[in-house]
Amino acid sequence: MHHPKKVGTLPVAGSFDSKQTNEIGMFIPLLDGIDIKGKDITADALLTQRKLATYVVQREAHYHFAVKGNQATLQSDIAHLFQNRKAPDFIAVSPLAHGRIETRRIWCSAALNTYLDFPHVGQVFLIEREVIRKNNGKVSTEVALGMTSRSPDQASPERILELNRGHWTIENRCHYVIDWNFDEDRSRIRTGNGPENISRLRRFAVGVIQFISDGKSSVAQKMQQLNRNTRLVFDYLRMTFNSTQLCLL
Repeated sequence: MHHPKKVGTLPVAGSFDSKQTNEIGMFIPLLDGIDIKGKDITADALLTQRKLATYVVQREAHYHFAVKGNQATLQSDIAHLFQNRKAPDFIAVSPLAHGRIETRRIWCSAALNTYLDFPHVGQVFLIEREVIRKNNGKVSTEVALGMTSRSPDQASPERILELNRGHWTIENRCHYVIDWNFDEDRSRIRTGNGPENISRLRRFAVGVIQFISDGKSSVAQKMQQLNRNTRLVFDYLRMTFNSTQLCLL
């Protein structure tokens, strides 16, 4: 069984102590300090929680949550609704990039709003993502389910698809990069402030690598280039005489 990672610490009321918590526990404290009124709060399936949905709506914002196996009943109900789906409500085709063509189709419905055991549901959706690779013609298809507190009048299928893509763009640029390149999910650092500190260091490292890559190579490619090349690392960090002089020029 998968357990959420400890990613932060919270103060203990009436004490100078602090306690470790996971992404679910950090959700509300993180948003407490941000003005979210009128905003769309997107989250992956781990944060699809009734308490968090209620909190977002009470702050006069809207949620856009993915639905997966951790909410098995929700997943089953939404999947069943779209089982015999017909023409999609909207289709978006991305131009050829990175050797592939991507087509995204979305189906939306408000039919389950009063049926689902989840607060403030405005509509549910199913997104089908089809990718065709130019080099070999291989076709792959992924299906994602989700829900939002915005009603059909407040968010069109096109808008929902845009929000979903925006969420995964951020996810892929940050969390996926860390999990894939640093294997964070398998980290055995679990005591004290270790998990939080090492997570911050990984994110700092990814930020530095993305900056020095300037979009010309992926994080994985740049890490491979820098691996066991101490001089090159110091050059990129402007910590050698030659690189400092070049920077000053």
